Amino acid sequence: MGRGDLSDSEWMQLEPHLPMNAGRGGRWKDHRQVINGILFRIRTGILWRDIPRRFGSWQTCYDRHRRWSADGTWERLFRVVQADADAERHIDWSMVSVDSTVCRAHQHAVGARKQAPRKSGRRARPAEHRPDEALGRSRGGLTAKIHLAGEGGRRPLAMLLTPGQWGDAPQMIPVLERIRVPRPTGGRPRSRPDHVSGDKAYSSRRNRRYLRRRQIKHTIPERRDQRAHRRRRGSNGGRPTGFDRARYARRNEVERLINRLRMNRAVATRFDKRAYVFHGTVTTAALRLWLYG
Repeated sequence: MGRGDLSDSEWMQLEPHLPMNAGRGGRWKDHRQVINGILFRIRTGILWRDIPRRFGSWQTCYDRHRRWSADGTWERLFRVVQADADAERHIDWSMVSVDSTVCRAHQHAVGARKQAPRKSGRRARPAEHRPDEALGRSRGGLTAKIHLAGEGGRRPLAMLLTPGQWGDAPQMIPVLERIRVPRPTGGRPRSRPDHVSGDKAYSSRRNRRYLRRRQIKHTIPERRDQRAHRRRRGSNGGRPTGFDRARYARRNEVERLINRLRMNRAVATRFDKRAYVFHGTVTTAALRLWLYG
């Protein structure tokens, strides 16, 4: 077993939930060998063609990753591992923090076809397809932005891709809406944390109303201009927002989570042309963090 490959315990956790051979056509190659090749590429950021031969054909690794990104297999495995962790009470729901990170787009990530992609053998489009391919131009050039919500154990609960110049505040609600941890015993997935934290970029009336409506306590500092505007309005400006400095200090958890994700070079720099493939890359890197524990 090479460095970064799936251990026996991690493989036992994933194996029951992997796609099975069914119907006509060729049989799947060894899942474990191919997944190790995909993890190697995500960790190192090398070209698919340069994957070492011990992982088999590079074309098989690429096709498997692209197919599983399109049909939601990576997302399903991500949820399965979360459900196992929640059943063992290994998810810290006491504080969920939201934040974002900008990923510079490599020149290989530019130039996707105008035609919308299709799932292999189907007419349906990938679930995470975006017409803008989650690429935008900002000060650093072409960039993509990863918005995520992380639990107290420094592991991601939900992720969302947007172009790099998009703001953080409008994406807070969509990211929180993606938190859905299944319950192995049945019932509705858990989607409501006990407490949500964010920096000043997420301070808006819309976000605070949403959190109050869902009865979620939150710690989000008020921006200076918003505070001054509220004071100018006097009694019509409303009450000051509550702020707990001790809880806000835990925001370092999501920042450390982002650092752990960006240790994967294919996440820190985007090489994938299609947004749904890059989303699969980020999801696979996040899945690896859950398997590590």
